[in-house]
Amino acid sequence: MDIAIIGLGGVGGYIAANIAKNTNHNVVGFARGEHLKAIQKDGIKIVEDKESWSVNLDARELKDAKGVFDIVLFCVKSYDIKSSYEAIKGHITADTTLLSISNGVENVLKNLSDARVLEGCAYILSHIQEAGVIRKKGEVFAVVFGGDDKEGVESLAKVFDEASLRYKTPQNIKEAIWKKYIFISTFATLTSYYNKPIGYIYEHHKDEAKTLLKEIADAAAKEGLDISDEIEKALVTASKVPYESSTSMHLDFQNKKQTELDFLSGYVKAPLMEKLYNELKKR
Repeated sequence: MDIAIIGLGGVGGYIAANIAKNTNHNVVGFARGEHLKAIQKDGIKIVEDKESWSVNLDARELKDAKGVFDIVLFCVKSYDIKSSYEAIKGHITADTTLLSISNGVENVLKNLSDARVLEGCAYILSHIQEAGVIRKKGEVFAVVFGGDDKEGVESLAKVFDEASLRYKTPQNIKEAIWKKYIFISTFATLTSYYNKPIGYIYEHHKDEAKTLLKEIADAAAKEGLDISDEIEKALVTASKVPYESSTSMHLDFQNKKQTELDFLSGYVKAPLMEKLYNELKKR
């Protein structure tokens, strides 16, 4: 199959490298800047805790896409999904399977395309260590995906099986996505607002974290999803991660980059979340 992976950062780079290394599928990765140049020159390198390895990867800019793809994975920030789709839509058909792996709960692609649109999210600790190099920390990895298009789910699952990439296809994909979102949204918002790591937030602002978690669980309930058990689970997780761990949105604020604020803090309409969101909008 012809597979496109848009965004070769911590998530997309790791997935693309494994598919290119372990399968016979034609994989094209799309990136830009020095990261793209390094991959084109030396391949993509994956650095894990106990080993590192490299693989050659067909990497290009989106404007250089050619042909038609059977599967397209959007591994970009939520705010880049629409523009990425517009750039690649001439290379997909109604039979192409599309999946965006982002931090929000809104399925942006569903409103843009009539192709086989799935929903999903990823669990991984990884980032671009330097141009051409992806650093993955720990053993955590799973891509969770699903949707009404069973053929699309099965085709993507087959690729992940062949690539030895862990995945889950839960019966209720929306619930699974909200279960990740409740933690990400809460701690992305608070780490960004206070400019402090997750450990500090848990230690000094636990009550606010619990309030936000409850507000998000209530928002999910309005969509018919019961994720109330995730409130305590999220607090336990926050208590166990390394103290200095933070969130990508917090890092984006620190580095004065575009953030996912509208997707992670602006989606849920509730008193505390709206207060923090409005303050963060001013920064």
